[in-house]
Amino acid sequence: MSTPPKPAGRPRTGARVAAVQALFQSEQSGETAETVAQQFIRHRIGAGEGDDAFDEGRVPLAHIPLFEAILKAAATRAEATDAEIRAHLQRDWTLERLDPVLRALLRAAAAELMSGKEPPARVVINEYLDIVRGFLDEETSRFANGVLDAMAHTLRPTEFGAAR
Repeated sequence: MSTPPKPAGRPRTGARVAAVQALFQSEQSGETAETVAQQFIRHRIGAGEGDDAFDEGRVPLAHIPLFEAILKAAATRAEATDAEIRAHLQRDWTLERLDPVLRALLRAAAAELMSGKEPPARVVINEYLDIVRGFLDEETSRFANGVLDAMAHTLRPTEFGAAR
């Protein structure tokens, strides 16, 4: 994984960055999201300051309750979040074909969008687009934008002026 975006002064963005990193680590290591969450809380969130902290995979400022909520939702609704992502991929793309960082990001975003009406869908989309730009290239950011926008319209249609 490349250097994550620096969410200085934005603890909710920090929580989302940490959630993406934790979901990535969980998938790569085979450890449960709950185990990885505890590791992050003990060793990565709030640990260290300055640019070096981010370069070393730490997130100095992160809203821990949001971080835990995203991970819990992604873990307990794993099949539903993956199904939602698959439903919004082009026919020739599979979830397994996606970059693992993008897959973790889409899972976190889907879990958050499925969890209720707050924050607004547009906020969720913008937050995760900021994060994807910190990890991946512009083409992948555009791809993520399309999937996030389509998921948001499906999961929260009333926010976009349509009933589901």
